[in-house]
Amino acid sequence: MINTDILIVGAGPVGLFTVFEAGLLKMRCHLVDSLPIPGGQLAEIYPKKPIYDIPGYPTVLAGELVNNLMEQIKPFKPGFTLGERAEKIEKIDEKLYELTTNKGTKIQAPVIAIAAGLGCFEPRKPPIEDIDKFEEKGIDYIVKDPEKFRNKKLLIAGGGDSALDWTIELADIASEITLIHRRTSFRGALDSVDKVLALAKDKKVHLITQAQAIGVHGNGVLREVKIKSKELGEFSKEVDNFIPLFGLSPKLGPIAEWGLNINRSSISVNTEDYSTNIPGIYAIGDINDYPGKLKLILCGFHEGTLMVQSAFKYIYPDAKLSFKYTTVAGVNGFEE
Repeated sequence: MINTDILIVGAGPVGLFTVFEAGLLKMRCHLVDSLPIPGGQLAEIYPKKPIYDIPGYPTVLAGELVNNLMEQIKPFKPGFTLGERAEKIEKIDEKLYELTTNKGTKIQAPVIAIAAGLGCFEPRKPPIEDIDKFEEKGIDYIVKDPEKFRNKKLLIAGGGDSALDWTIELADIASEITLIHRRTSFRGALDSVDKVLALAKDKKVHLITQAQAIGVHGNGVLREVKIKSKELGEFSKEVDNFIPLFGLSPKLGPIAEWGLNINRSSISVNTEDYSTNIPGIYAIGDINDYPGKLKLILCGFHEGTLMVQSAFKYIYPDAKLSFKYTTVAGVNGFEE
């Protein structure tokens, strides 16, 4: 049996930073994640992806951010149960929950913080016949290592942040790169849109809007993709790799059965402290939902910070909570 103060479901960046904020209040944390390593999607799927909206970092690789977060929480000695899915929770006392994983590990805590990102997820695939035959054989739904695509002819499809960011990142790595999008406008950050348009103007990227992939062909490995364009009609393009980036399809998995208020695969919370409808259970990061919600890492950091203040008052209602600045006390001043 594992006992802790705050049980964090999800070891992504928001869950990791919550350990730091809880540690400042001398509360112990234990994290559970179905992935085999800490860092969530950043470590497992996007370790080489550049992130541009972390304060103080003009750009930082996803894997580097995870490493920095792990170093930051090291003084507070969090526990980890990795490679196991949070399966069910049971209230065993007025202020005590027991969580059981799919492998039977039991963890008890008065507070549960759900920081599970998008929950269980899978990539959204374009409706193309035989696309599954070329998965990992020229078709990739995520980019783990940009070097895999060095000097390759690439076709990227999508109009969101991932499609734009990877087009920018791979423009100097691939021998040829084409970006297709079904619309004329993009959903990503305006700065990223401007960068892609500049690359297209300089002929470093071939940009085709109002176009989509409708077929894939090859002999064991992908050789060409058939494209339907409003301007160019139907044509086939020879490529080494096709990367459809249409986002991830989130599924809450077992969390959906915990009695929480769910809104379109997200957990509804009170923005005062990101508490759910169940006392002692909070939801922070991409997993939660409230008016004006933005699914950004930095917003999750803010949510985790306020959550641990509330969690302290919930666990120790009679204790006086004295807020301190780390610039004055230093991290060592908060350690056990």
